[in-house]
Amino acid sequence: MNSFDYPRVFLYNGFCTFSFSKMINRFRQVVNNVITAQTNAQFPSGGKAVGGVDENETAGKKLRHPYCRPVFLHLSEEEVGIATDIVVRPILVPRDLSNLPWYTGYAEVVNAGKSKQNEDQAAAGHYSIKCPPQEPVTETQSPDNGPAPIAQTKEVEELQEDINLTYFGLFDGHAGFGTAVMASHTLHHIILEKLLSIQHFLVNSTIEQRQFTKSNDSRPAKWPFAVKDMSVESMVIGALEKAFLDMDKLIGQQKQSYFISGGCTSLVAVFLFDKLYIANAGDSRAIICRAGEVIQMSYDFTPLTERRRLQAIAKQKPELLGNDFTSLEYQKRVQRKDLGKMLLFRDSNMSGWALKRITEDDLKFPLVFGEGKRARVLATIGVTRGFGDHDLKVCGTDIYIKPFLSPAPDVQVYNLFEYDHSENDVLIMGTDGLWDVLSNEQAATVVNEVLESFPANDYKRYASAAQELVMAARGVLREKGWRIHDDKPGSGDDITVYVIPLCRHQNMSRENSFTESREVSPSE
Repeated sequence: MNSFDYPRVFLYNGFCTFSFSKMINRFRQVVNNVITAQTNAQFPSGGKAVGGVDENETAGKKLRHPYCRPVFLHLSEEEVGIATDIVVRPILVPRDLSNLPWYTGYAEVVNAGKSKQNEDQAAAGHYSIKCPPQEPVTETQSPDNGPAPIAQTKEVEELQEDINLTYFGLFDGHAGFGTAVMASHTLHHIILEKLLSIQHFLVNSTIEQRQFTKSNDSRPAKWPFAVKDMSVESMVIGALEKAFLDMDKLIGQQKQSYFISGGCTSLVAVFLFDKLYIANAGDSRAIICRAGEVIQMSYDFTPLTERRRLQAIAKQKPELLGNDFTSLEYQKRVQRKDLGKMLLFRDSNMSGWALKRITEDDLKFPLVFGEGKRARVLATIGVTRGFGDHDLKVCGTDIYIKPFLSPAPDVQVYNLFEYDHSENDVLIMGTDGLWDVLSNEQAATVVNEVLESFPANDYKRYASAAQELVMAARGVLREKGWRIHDDKPGSGDDITVYVIPLCRHQNMSRENSFTESREVSPSE
């Protein structure tokens, strides 16, 4: 083993065993100076993210959730500490692969020094919403002889069935782990609650699709609300959208009593009935790899991609910018020497550029400034969607960032039953630490090569693919720091990935059974 190469596996049942303390002592002395130099070069502020908060500085408030790793990893306190070692950067995979639905692949690695802990979080599980029996329909009829109406109870054939779904969530935290941990513990409960509120529609509409014609007359006679010409897909999308909004609202409310640091992006996958729903608020990404084809299922929200939305908010409420910023975007940073000159600009209504004569107001700092990953909103934050950041202000001002940040997700839908998926067709979900280094096609190639090397019935194949993805993005430690192929820089960010088989939901839906599902009743 090269003195700068690290083991790819940290925790993997049945793959390998070794002493973690010996491993750390063996490598720490060799590379500590190299990593320190690399960290100082990449993060001049000592590794602390811009706007970061010390998790111990709780201003007298109790932490809402302590720092942890995903529960399905089953790490001890000692292992959690080792996992956050930014020198070794061990790759974690579940000790027991059956803890994840369908033996889904999962792997994660901590960053190279920009934060003290891994600020990525994840959650996953099978869930079953228990539906109560449908109530009988009461009809009122007038008798032939007599004015008084007669109430008659008409028994309705019980068509209710439980709503089964599978959930995966990724939460990429910034400026602390607090919001990401809370979202990983809470968001799926809110989603289940929203689906539970429309259970009658979901269940009966599904049965209608399977057993009846599409005529509205064939639907059950009693509905809790008007659902004329409403599709199951649109109702589920609405439930996901409302769940994201309520999650962010709950964080804002609980921040009044608890210390919940920072914010987080959110990427969620829900397998429900015959569809896969991908809800994205942030710059994590999901792609489908199917028979050599790559289908992007989410799109990165960044200050650049959301420029027009942000500018529109500032145009409607210019007071949000204070006296320091302008909503306009310019071809270059405007300086005092440009006063009176004609420069290219654009606003929220423009996709192209036009000329403008520069005045004093144009000397203000742009609302969105920077290129690529360095683009920032109000010179402060590089994300535009997600949860949290309720108290975040522009440094040295009273300008709040939150009005420009949105928890609203974009929801994409994939019809799982349009194709007969093989064991090699997968959904890849990853935080931006993966996509900063790998393209969609490169990630798909890594996964396909691993899956092709395993038998179709080997339950370890998806975990190995996830592990290799993280390895490909992190790279190995060389004299110049973390490097991938061709000596290019590897990712210095937290990296978390899922590799989820698409065929398993198909098979389970056809069998109409879930193993080890958690039942959720209306009383929860």
